[in-house]
Amino acid sequence: MSGSGLGLVTTRHAVVATPQHPLRLVGGGVLEHVEVAYETYGELSPARDNVVLVAHALTGDAHAAGHHGDPARRGWWDDLIGPGRAVDTDRFFVVCPNLLGGCRGTTGPSSTDPATGRAYGPDFPDLEMGDLVAVHRRLLEHLGVGTVHAGVGGSLGGMQLLQWLGEEPGRLRRAVLVAATARLTAENRGFSAVAREAITSDPDYRGGRYAEHGVVPARGLKVARMLAHLTYVSAAGLETKYGREGIESYLHHQGDAFVRRFDAGSYLTLTRLLDRFDPFADPAFAKAAAAGEPEVLAISFDSDWRFGTDHSAHIVAELEAAGLVVEHHEIASPWGHDSFLLRPPGYHELVAAFLQR
Repeated sequence: MSGSGLGLVTTRHAVVATPQHPLRLVGGGVLEHVEVAYETYGELSPARDNVVLVAHALTGDAHAAGHHGDPARRGWWDDLIGPGRAVDTDRFFVVCPNLLGGCRGTTGPSSTDPATGRAYGPDFPDLEMGDLVAVHRRLLEHLGVGTVHAGVGGSLGGMQLLQWLGEEPGRLRRAVLVAATARLTAENRGFSAVAREAITSDPDYRGGRYAEHGVVPARGLKVARMLAHLTYVSAAGLETKYGREGIESYLHHQGDAFVRRFDAGSYLTLTRLLDRFDPFADPAFAKAAAAGEPEVLAISFDSDWRFGTDHSAHIVAELEAAGLVVEHHEIASPWGHDSFLLRPPGYHELVAAFLQR
């Protein structure tokens, strides 16, 4: 399961909501124009039964594999997706959409509001996990795809797939939920609250209208990323890789890089959505998911303290109580939550075997 990897790939765009076919949000809001960025890899079979949907994490994007012209700069899950790899593009037609509310090609707070001609900013409506799934569903319809062979997602990506299972039973035949959760702990919500405060208290935030003033709340967004990144890595990994002297410069580097590629409004929108996610609060959710009889693989990592093994175990317990058989594996890894982006021993082999059933 190595392969040479994909070559040049292209990010495409599709309009999935119009004034004639608006997107009605779970919370009651309406978006009359939604554009979604996405990439595809591999070929769709004549029977259209080989689709694998890849759902990305909080600050990811549609560019999961291959490159955009520089072979040294490859997609964020390039080691998992490609010819002969765990998500084998010689066999599967892989679709990776950017999520609603983001800033990497899909409609979000930095997009232009058709009603005003300016960026939505703080007027962008609140989102729920079901809204992200609704946009992905519309994209698949745009591509002529019905039933999905499998979904693979890490962190927030896994949470999106969990939402699919209960919201549209049977359409997603298999789901790989990696380092995911069904409910944030108070500690996790606290980290996000501090990160949001860093952004909104930056003088350049300007009440969320920073785009109109030609500025960005760079200092606040940088601090938010520095704080969040600490939760993605393990203490042992930080100590081994950076030691006593290197951690501060490493975090500054992470924060500066993040400011160059991500929008503060998207960060606020998506972290608030995460705080509210709690599908099993509705007893009918697990029963609906089980009724679709999907195959589910949950993978957790022993050094992950953001969404550790207890989070995956909670998902498994809820689904099993509803009558669904779920496969769960804890993988040994020194890299914390970020393990889902890397290749600890046994991880990719589990994904490959599950998809090839």
